[in-house]
Amino acid sequence: MTDLPAGPLAPLLALPGVTDVMVHAPGVAWVDRGQGIERRPVDLATAEDVRTLAVALAASAGRRLDDAAPTVDARLADGTRLHAVLPPIADGCAAISLRRIRATPFALDDLVAGGMLSQEVAGLLASLVRARVPLLVSGGTGAGKTTLLASLLTAADPGERIVLVEEAGELALGHPHVVRLVERRPNVEGAGAVPLERLVREALRMRPDRIVLGECRGAELREVLAAANTGHRGALTTVHANSARDVPARLEALAVLAGLSPAQLAAQAAAAFAVVVHVERGATGRRVREVARLRADGDGLTTVTAVERDVAGERFGTAWPGLRALAAGVAA
Repeated sequence: MTDLPAGPLAPLLALPGVTDVMVHAPGVAWVDRGQGIERRPVDLATAEDVRTLAVALAASAGRRLDDAAPTVDARLADGTRLHAVLPPIADGCAAISLRRIRATPFALDDLVAGGMLSQEVAGLLASLVRARVPLLVSGGTGAGKTTLLASLLTAADPGERIVLVEEAGELALGHPHVVRLVERRPNVEGAGAVPLERLVREALRMRPDRIVLGECRGAELREVLAAANTGHRGALTTVHANSARDVPARLEALAVLAGLSPAQLAAQAAAAFAVVVHVERGATGRRVREVARLRADGDGLTTVTAVERDVAGERFGTAWPGLRALAAGVAA
């Protein structure tokens, strides 16, 4: 274990293009380089070796991992995100998941070169960011939400003061003025928690030009809606959803956790999240699948497609002209 912070998994994390390294059995690891999960051998001969590594990784991050606290979510010294679960919660063998965090974000041109989105869509999104239009990036786990969000913020005015609120400190922003606030979990006695919704409220008092929430997943939705509807333009956040069309239902589910009715959500969300950018991970890599306008529809929400991409190429929808007008600073 002398090679910590990643121990025997360090060579796998160092492979070009690797974003994730996972272990849940002796002798084998799984790595993701953007083209699907690959199996790799690893020098962890027994289940006890895997457990020992998991505990050592947690300790190196200043966190406890044992029978009384069998799960951990932490950052290693090099910024790598660690999640680990011990038996019997993980059946038979400890499960370790490592996610490598880039020190600097990709430029949008890099994502275009990698096939994640077209030059035309990249140009639109960059213009929307510069025009301070609020964006919501949706997608599944590992779809590229954080990667795209960080890249979009490279288009923000360097003179802006960005206050970034996160669960785990994953976003690397290539911006000269970023204040990072990271959620604190309760200790083993259940005290000392500082949740995301409180951090969003604190961010409002820090003279932000733009508030960025790494992921909206609960009661913090209420605070983000309040911020976006009280003059804090240009907010960006991410949310888990299976498609752009599923985003309204996902926001309605989060609104329940935030104590908001569907009518209250609809009245605020279309202004707070004017545009939805949905990303997916497929066999050929991560792609921007759809860009859509989020609109209030009576007491609910709906999405209107601006551009959609599949194996046949891009198709432009009825919302495309309106988004181009928004990007140009014209009300639409």
